[in-house]
Amino acid sequence: MTAVTHPGDLLTRRRRVATIVVLGLLTALGPFTIDLYLPAFPVLADDLGATDGQVQLTLAATTLGFALGQLVLGPLSDRIGRRWPLVATSTLHVLTSIAIAVAPNVEVLTVLRVLQGLGAAGGAVVAMAMVRDLFSGRSLVVYLSRLALIMGLAPILAPVIGSWLLEVTQWRGIFWVLALYGAIVILLVATLLRETLPPERRLRMGSGTLGSYRRVLGDRRFVGVAIIGSAGFAGIFSYLSTSPLLLQEVYGLSATEFGAVFAVCSVGVFIGVQTSSRLATRFGPQWVLAWSTAGMVVAAILMLVLDRSGLGLAGFIPAMVTFTLSFGLTMPCVQVLALVEHGSEAGTAASLIGASNMLLASIVGGVIGNFAVHDAVPMGAVMLGGGLLATLSLWLLVRPRTVPALVD
Repeated sequence: MTAVTHPGDLLTRRRRVATIVVLGLLTALGPFTIDLYLPAFPVLADDLGATDGQVQLTLAATTLGFALGQLVLGPLSDRIGRRWPLVATSTLHVLTSIAIAVAPNVEVLTVLRVLQGLGAAGGAVVAMAMVRDLFSGRSLVVYLSRLALIMGLAPILAPVIGSWLLEVTQWRGIFWVLALYGAIVILLVATLLRETLPPERRLRMGSGTLGSYRRVLGDRRFVGVAIIGSAGFAGIFSYLSTSPLLLQEVYGLSATEFGAVFAVCSVGVFIGVQTSSRLATRFGPQWVLAWSTAGMVVAAILMLVLDRSGLGLAGFIPAMVTFTLSFGLTMPCVQVLALVEHGSEAGTAASLIGASNMLLASIVGGVIGNFAVHDAVPMGAVMLGGGLLATLSLWLLVRPRTVPALVD
């Protein structure tokens, strides 16, 4: 008789598939909320009489709400369970999506985007924590890689879908679609998703959120991988916030052509994530990070050199694919190393990973929005800074030679 190693082993194959599918949809809710409207930047600015900087600020506002929401929801879910925080935050997401669809001006839209980010935060942090509730060791690598694939592809595929939506609706219609997405998520969570954190495994309400954060942040390795993930996400976010204007207004692409370029770049994330889980189980996630962080640096240098060479789109695509491939290799390994030693505080650990990503992204969005988009230099500079920061964090804080082998 086969011994049960993880709680996830008790699930039937059908239930396990259903759980991962619902968690995948939850994981994608945040990136779609943030990025689905990117192709609509030019038309949104015209419709609301807003500047490019004001429109980019709405993106930074969403990431800020997304980050703050995760910081609250992660520790809360360690204490009261996973399902009900998901239902509550997804309901907030639906309501604010509807409000944004009828927003009268860019100022109201910006405030509502903060609240919408708060509503989307539950899916990101709780989905990751639920996987940690069910699995550990090599099994954790496999299942987190599936979520990482969605987490990596969703921010890049969302603008592709957004460009298609703009063919049949106005920018406001995109937010009606997000409201429908959120409603479907609520229905699936209520009907298909079981609680993964039973009462006996929950932290006591009086144990203190600050104490949970202190214990997790006291882990040098956790801090190191959190920095690596944030640095990689900053590079991706600089791409997401800059490329709608760069590709459409500088390179002259239509919304559909813009979506096609995003689709090409998304191939790198897909290959990276799929390869990462296999390499991590064989060689260890820390050694995959050694290659992927170096790849970020190489990609950023390519972006700057090829852009300065005047190659335009012909230089942009290979450099960006190299970066998305490196990003895809990175994220599953970051999640595994961050969560593997923090099973009892998985929500807190997941919230810190997600919040650090979003906080740095919101800062990047606010800063990069101050630069007029004439070329790829601001984006490439952020990518290079992120790659160098990730590389330093790996060797100075994570210290690959000190990371123990994964065991089930």
